Amino acid sequence: MTGLSADNAATAGPAQKVRTSVSVGGHDIGYPNGHLGHLSHEEEEALRSFKVFLEEKGDYQSGTPPSHDDQTLLRFLRARRWVIPDAYKQFHDTEEWRKANNLDVLYDTIDLEAYDQSRRLYPQWTGRRDRRGIPLYLFEIRHLDSKTVAAYEKSAETAFSKAHPDGSTPDKLLRLFALYENLTRFAQPLCTQLTDREHAHVPITLSTNIVDVTGVSLRQFWNLKSHMQAASTLATAHYPETLDRIFIIGAPYFFSTVWGWIKRWFDPITVSKIFILSAHEVKPTLESFIDPMNIPKQYGGELEFKFFDLPNQDPYIKKTATWENGHTDFPLGPLYWRPIDGGKRLECIAAGSVNKTPRHERVCTIPVSFPLPETAAAAAAAAKDQEAELASTAPTEEAAVVTEALKTLDVTDGEKKVEIIEKVAEPAEIEPKAAPATVST
Repeated sequence: MTGLSADNAATAGPAQKVRTSVSVGGHDIGYPNGHLGHLSHEEEEALRSFKVFLEEKGDYQSGTPPSHDDQTLLRFLRARRWVIPDAYKQFHDTEEWRKANNLDVLYDTIDLEAYDQSRRLYPQWTGRRDRRGIPLYLFEIRHLDSKTVAAYEKSAETAFSKAHPDGSTPDKLLRLFALYENLTRFAQPLCTQLTDREHAHVPITLSTNIVDVTGVSLRQFWNLKSHMQAASTLATAHYPETLDRIFIIGAPYFFSTVWGWIKRWFDPITVSKIFILSAHEVKPTLESFIDPMNIPKQYGGELEFKFFDLPNQDPYIKKTATWENGHTDFPLGPLYWRPIDGGKRLECIAAGSVNKTPRHERVCTIPVSFPLPETAAAAAAAAKDQEAELASTAPTEEAAVVTEALKTLDVTDGEKKVEIIEKVAEPAEIEPKAAPATVST
């Protein structure tokens, strides 16, 4: 398999315009086709039918919020070529795997040192995005030698979280999946909310990866084969459609042999997105997909970022965030987002543990541009809190107005509740001595 030619790469234009030529089952898989807002009639029907099928099987609950968002369900449909029974099997197996291994507990309680040991061995987010707004990761294989892997696997034998897995997945691999949780629970939701991209209404569910194999010998590849195969197989099974473009750089002369092993670890759609670049193709090809300011300097770009570094955050991200608790950047370790202020903002929570002491603090907040499934529930919860506050402070006749107005609304209609409560709480309608100083939304 060869990469883009230098001539074609140089004239390809913005990355969002570069499309894969692969079509599977009549479905064009070029981004953003197959994603929310860009579904064909058949794909929309497949998503609707998939939800019904999953709910009948007990693996999905509709409602506000639903148990799983649409973009997650679409990942499984795309991975299984929109065949509902196949997508269901992969989805069900993944749900059972997550429960058996307490993935949520693992991510929330993993020791920060153990997390960083894993981070330093696997693809790392640069803090930047490609031209489509998809997070950009870097992986330098030469650091994953047999001695380092052996030491890492030995350290995994000691407890590193409060999770109690069933033992079906080795601990040495479970720590890796804390990084995949970080991708799906932190990096992708963050990039989804950033509007400086062409398809700002499309939620981000992918990642772009630069894989540098410079200086890796055939012996090292061979020694790592079983470890990397096991990790890739589990990732493909349980985190489908989270990889998009993969650029392999620095391939040695024997790489065609190695490629024969590697391509069997991925599904055909993923294989179609892998570009093996020669030295003269690297800079022009990467620039066709990634702005030079976001390409690490060692690959011809302008970004100060080396493997092992913490993410060099995009200035737009730093400007968008309102930092709290002394933070000016995202700290090391597990991070996730949850809605606040009636779903109008998201807060970033730093999780994990230090010396077995849980860490749980707000890092920053960002405005919501793409509503999350939790938003409606958060709005309802915020309205309920305000309703209780007004019940204890508002004059009796005004409280009655609130109560009567809310009776006409569905209990989950949080945003409308907030509007009514705010209107009744206006100073012109409630005497100052009785009104709260502010009404949080």
